[in-house]
Amino acid sequence: MTEMKKITGRSLEAKSLDITNQNIEHLKQLFPDVFSEGKIDFEALKAVLGEEVDVSEERYNFTWNGKTKARQIAQTPSIGTLRPCKEESVNWDTTENLFIEGDNLEVLKLLQKSYHKKVKMIYIDPPYNTGKDFVYKDNFYNNIQNYLEQSGQVDSEGNKLSTNSDSSGRYHSDWLNMIYPRIKLARNLLCDDGVIAISINEHEVVNLRKVCDEIFGEDNFLVDLIRKTKSMNNHDKNGLNIQNENTLIYAKNKNRIVLKGDMKDFSKYKNGDNDPNGLWMSDNPTANLDGRKTKNDYEIVNPYTGTIDIPPKGRHWAFSKNSLPNLIEKGKVKFRKTVKENERGFIYKRYLNELSEKNSKVDSLYFVDNKYMNQVATKEINALFGFSAFDYTKPVSFLKKLLSFIVDDGDLVLDFFAGSASTADAVIKHSVDNSINIKFIMVQLPEIIDRQDLRELGFNTVSSISKERIRKSLNSENTSCFGMKVFKLSETNIRPWDADFDNLELVLQQAEKSIKADRSSEDVLYEIFLKYGYDLTTPVETEVVNGKTVFVVGAGALFVCLDDEITTDTVEGIAKLKEEYDPETTQVVFKDEGFADDRVKTNAIQILKQAAIDDVKSI
Repeated sequence: MTEMKKITGRSLEAKSLDITNQNIEHLKQLFPDVFSEGKIDFEALKAVLGEEVDVSEERYNFTWNGKTKARQIAQTPSIGTLRPCKEESVNWDTTENLFIEGDNLEVLKLLQKSYHKKVKMIYIDPPYNTGKDFVYKDNFYNNIQNYLEQSGQVDSEGNKLSTNSDSSGRYHSDWLNMIYPRIKLARNLLCDDGVIAISINEHEVVNLRKVCDEIFGEDNFLVDLIRKTKSMNNHDKNGLNIQNENTLIYAKNKNRIVLKGDMKDFSKYKNGDNDPNGLWMSDNPTANLDGRKTKNDYEIVNPYTGTIDIPPKGRHWAFSKNSLPNLIEKGKVKFRKTVKENERGFIYKRYLNELSEKNSKVDSLYFVDNKYMNQVATKEINALFGFSAFDYTKPVSFLKKLLSFIVDDGDLVLDFFAGSASTADAVIKHSVDNSINIKFIMVQLPEIIDRQDLRELGFNTVSSISKERIRKSLNSENTSCFGMKVFKLSETNIRPWDADFDNLELVLQQAEKSIKADRSSEDVLYEIFLKYGYDLTTPVETEVVNGKTVFVVGAGALFVCLDDEITTDTVEGIAKLKEEYDPETTQVVFKDEGFADDRVKTNAIQILKQAAIDDVKSI
């Protein structure tokens, strides 16, 4: 997509955010003196960083076959887009939830600009690498074509894709090459107080921990939660009965995170004496000496009964003698008018409003309980569908509790290995149970289902089950205010330049059109969203201006008109729309060949500039 005064060329590129260039720009802001003729002078950079540069030949690191390529894949922009699929959606116009069907690596790349630092919690349940799991085989050069092949579960020659067999010489490396770029991209989407939770079993937990230590920094590791998965006495060949798996939790910034356990029991707090300070309970007025030389071991005399209290041996009062009168005046120390045998002559009150933490700590063994086992999740699927579709999906109770540790009203949750959409189900139920609105983004590959009984029911892919589960969850909770927008990964809507000299006449004819023939205006609209950084759930209104359709995005923050034969009257109408909506800033996008002639295109810039619209582009 370029400014319209440039008659040829387009600056709405057919690729996602270039993370490498973005990082270089950040480096320029920090160290402008290490750049020479546009290139990084590493000797100058090392001099600036000083002692922080490790120049030794031997150092602690974690590497494997293919790590360099995995890093490159994470940095390589996507040439795809997300096409809206209204017919499979629920409450399209109002929902803030997304379901995206496609390869999660490409989807994560496409979300980099629109959802940068907007996700509070990421939960993923990736393949465990048991030797039977399908492992995504990424292609460094054209992952969209690779995805289109994989979504049919065959390679470019029609051969069925295999699982990552544990007999493979690169068994662990293949898994690491799959997970590394995805987690690296996912981190960019977390807000500064966000966390990622990853379920994994013993096959790759050690490697996953090392990957997350590298990407998030080992200082940002929070906890390894242990979940009981089964209760069967199913021994392996070594006589072991493994009944648990791990959930690793890392913070974007550990200093910004406090996990919230269960709400504490406040039933003992009463206010029978109508204390103006509110609910209270009797508290222990003594504390351990802890080797202190100064002891608060003075006598406290009850003015009603004359009863004298002193602290027990090895303890002292939790307050000094000088502070006692003030505590009595405030009602925190209250003398009894009658004192029973072996009873103190006073009550030391703990007020509910004094508690700095009203939640208990999160116990790493919280999920070692039968109610969080896999068989609970199996029953949930059976109850929803009437059949068992997945063996290892997570129980909603487990995911709801994880959500309660981290998210609050209005937060966004991402799961890019959505599977049966247990996370979406949990988000919906947790929102309803707590009268809040948590939003979700689910991403799932349309992996082919081999089971004939499911295919006969219309479930040909895993993603078809995911979407249906969300619909059923919405219906079961009667959540008319919720829904989901469905998008599907596809190649860009922007027509690329294809220098096919054997068919040059056709190429030149196609070059006059910037948009592919089989794409709708709404397809293009949402690609603009991704390139400009708008949320995919940003409200869109439709206005008709001089017979042309104008999309009004975000209450006038963006106007998009992709019709043909646009005249000056249409441009002037858009200028009036801007005046009606009165946004703080406005962007306008047209189709490059959409103008009636070059004179209209040139005049459009001046007309919109007079309406205080300087950001005008064409595709």
